[in-house]
Amino acid sequence: MLIRRLLAAAAVALLAGTTAQAQDYPTRPIKVIVAFPAGGPTNFVGRLLADKMKDFLGQPVIIENKAGANGAIGADFVAKSAPDGYTLFLTTSGAVTITPNLRKDTPYDTLRDFAPISRVVNVNEVLAVRPELGVKSAADLVAMAKAKPGTLAFASTGVGSPPHLTLELFQAAAGVKFLHIPYRGAAPAITDLLGGQVIAMFADAPILLPQIRAGKLKALAVAAAQRNPVLPGVPTLIEQGYADTVADNWYGLLAPAKTPPAIIARLNRALRAALADPDVHQKLVNVGAVPSPSTPEEFAQFLREELARWGKVIREKGIKEG
Repeated sequence: MLIRRLLAAAAVALLAGTTAQAQDYPTRPIKVIVAFPAGGPTNFVGRLLADKMKDFLGQPVIIENKAGANGAIGADFVAKSAPDGYTLFLTTSGAVTITPNLRKDTPYDTLRDFAPISRVVNVNEVLAVRPELGVKSAADLVAMAKAKPGTLAFASTGVGSPPHLTLELFQAAAGVKFLHIPYRGAAPAITDLLGGQVIAMFADAPILLPQIRAGKLKALAVAAAQRNPVLPGVPTLIEQGYADTVADNWYGLLAPAKTPPAIIARLNRALRAALADPDVHQKLVNVGAVPSPSTPEEFAQFLREELARWGKVIREKGIKEG
């Protein structure tokens, strides 16, 4: 009986301490891990939001880059961090819904080791070619591939990356086969696309937009349910007759599992307020990132759906990490 009372008292004390911690939060700077090098679109989105979220949280929000292993290094760092709301993870779809399906040795479990805060933005995958190729539509590119099956070099940012999986969906929908050339990131892939070493590639809209706006690349299609507001004249693959080709990349904000719900709610409110700021909203849209905030519960369900969806694609296509 005494032991039972002591355990009950300890539980009440722990709950009271957690509640007080959540009410006081935050009392010091918050660190947001970005699992890619500085200078990329994830970093841009992170710094834009960090600068605005500090206004709603009353503490600095600092971006820290921990690149490597397609986001897995940064993800593992956050998964093993204290669940106190001071270490967060701004992730793309790859690290938390693709890598766990691709690598059996992934050192974290997305659903077990993270507490969802909110989706942040949707980032469309755009199909691009050099204007000199003379291709005006996805159908034109498909016709070229059918004339030379399995020989036209098509770049991606790596095996199992969102652009690679988008290519797999496109090939299945069009009934064609390209020669997949995986690169270590977007920069070398775009360099070879501009140089004519590869014929086409899918990539995140923010990565391709500068080259498209400069007229160095031509956008043929968007692998999304709707057209991108920055590329209103570019039809989706679905509009061009290729079903089941929605392959949006997206960014989301996560905390370590067991972070108190009150802290998650506070962070969700701050993020939604930052995304609703007209200046932040416009800067995101200008680079091709569409603000897409959600509740923590909606984001949790979305993660489950994305894990199942990409797991099915990876198994059916026999995709293995290179």
